[in-house]
Order: sequence, then C-alpha cells, then structure tokens
Amino acid sequence: MKIPKRIEPLVEEGLIDAVLCQLMSGKEAMIYMVRSGKNMRCAKVYKESNKRNFHQSIDYTEGRKVKNSRRVRAMERGSRYGRKAQEEAWQSTEVDMLCRLAAVGVRVPRFYNFFEGVLLMELITDGQGNIAPRLNDVKLTAEQARTYYHQLIDQVVRMLCAGVIHGDLSKYNVLLGRDGPVLMDFPQAVNAVSHHNAHNLLKRDVDNLTAYFSQFAPELADTDYGAEIWSYYKRGKLHPGVDLTGHIEHSDKPVNIDRILQMINAVLKKQAAWQRYKEERWTSPYSQC
Repeated sequence: MKIPKRIEPLVEEGLIDAVLCQLMSGKEAMIYMVRSGKNMRCAKVYKESNKRNFHQSIDYTEGRKVKNSRRVRAMERGSRYGRKAQEEAWQSTEVDMLCRLAAVGVRVPRFYNFFEGVLLMELITDGQGNIAPRLNDVKLTAEQARTYYHQLIDQVVRMLCAGVIHGDLSKYNVLLGRDGPVLMDFPQAVNAVSHHNAHNLLKRDVDNLTAYFSQFAPELADTDYGAEIWSYYKRGKLHPGVDLTGHIEHSDKPVNIDRILQMINAVLKKQAAWQRYKEERWTSPYSQC
C-alpha cells in the first residue's frame, strides 16, 4: 500500500521498509502493519489533536511532571509551541509506560522506536501466527472468560504495584495474544500516587473488565476486585500474586459519632497536657537544654 505521509520519515531513516496494511483506526491513532527488515511490526501513528475523538483531560494529565520550565509555561499559555509540547508529552507517556510496565512483567507490546510522532512496536499475534484480535472481536466460552479475566486482574495488580493505572482499560484495548491478553494504549495512564482520582479510575478499569467478562461467566458480576485491590494498595500490602477473593467486607454498622468525638477530645487533651509540660519544663530555671 502507499506509504502514509506520517510514516515517510521512518522509511527515510531506515526504520521501516514497507507498509503492508492498516490494522485499525482508533480514537487517537491509526495502526499499521509494517515490515522492518525481515520482521513484521506495528506502527502507531498518532492523530493530530484536532482530529482525535479522545481529548487530553486533566482527568489524565494531572500529576505528570514536565522538567523543562519553558515548556511548562508554554503549555500553560496554550501557545503553538506549548500545544506541540503537550502533544509530545502525551505521546511520550505511552513510550515510558511500555518500557516501565514491561520491566515489571506486565504483558504489553515490546517497544522498538518512537520517531516523528510514530510509535514502532511489536506486532502481537495469536497461537496460529495471525494478527491477534481485540477482546471485543471474539466470543468466549465461560472457562475462557474466567481465565482471561483473572489474568487481566493480575495485570492490573502488577501495574498498580508499579504505581500505574491504565485509566481507559476496556475490551477495546486488550489483544488476545499467543500467551494470553496483552494490554495496549497507554497515553492516558495515570500515576496512582499523585492523581487525586486514582481510586475511581482503577475501579472503572476493573468494572469495565467485569462487565464484559460477566456476559460469558455471569458469576463474575458479583465480584468487586477494584475495591479489594485498592484496599490492599492503600494499606501497603499489594504485591504481584496477592491472594484476592473478589470480595471485600463492607460494614453496615452505623458510625458511633459520640465515640469518635470522645476519642478526638481525649487526643486533644493529651496534646494540650504535653504542651503545658514542655512549656513548664523549658521555662523552669532548673531545666536542661
């Protein structure tokens, strides 16, 4: 096929030898199968911001660090340079995530290169060597649904252990590769530590998976892995391989406001007594420094 204009610089640099076909067109990018030497790879061409259906949002970019102060000021002003810098930062997030997550055992496409707004990465194939289908394009048995669901829950846990939440996880950005589900599309990934809405984004990701797989294995609809995973995470007890049940204890017992107020007052009294003790000790002529 004719080489798309955005891919031409990669051909000129010798990173791509031929464009074989278009695999899909998403809300933020066009995906092509390309040949690099003897290897088949995947080229993700990001759409310009005014041509995307998916717009950058504070919901995703909050907490991201930009070291260059000039870039920060330009992005805040919304200048032409600032918009370009914002696009580059948005795209480079995916590169960072692919490398970061692969290092901790998350199943993602292998990263090869990022040049002129085009991401060159591994072409995911199925057990027969064909292009791997998206989760949305297959019909599953109940057993397959349970297996893939729990494999993806494990991937969500591994991501969170690395401080990452996908942020837009659904049946549309999971490929069924030879060795199981492979996650893709990470420009909107968020930092679990610095993002104020991290809990809700994690829960939404898990709920999306639950809603899809429960069509094939209805009992999965009764699970709440999102809440359970977050509970382990905020207590510092989350780790790959953690024993999850899909359920979490929710107490229906009414909160004893009087008891809580008594505890607060007791703490305040102790603090006041300690403060008086320190003042008396430090103002006494017999006190030692």
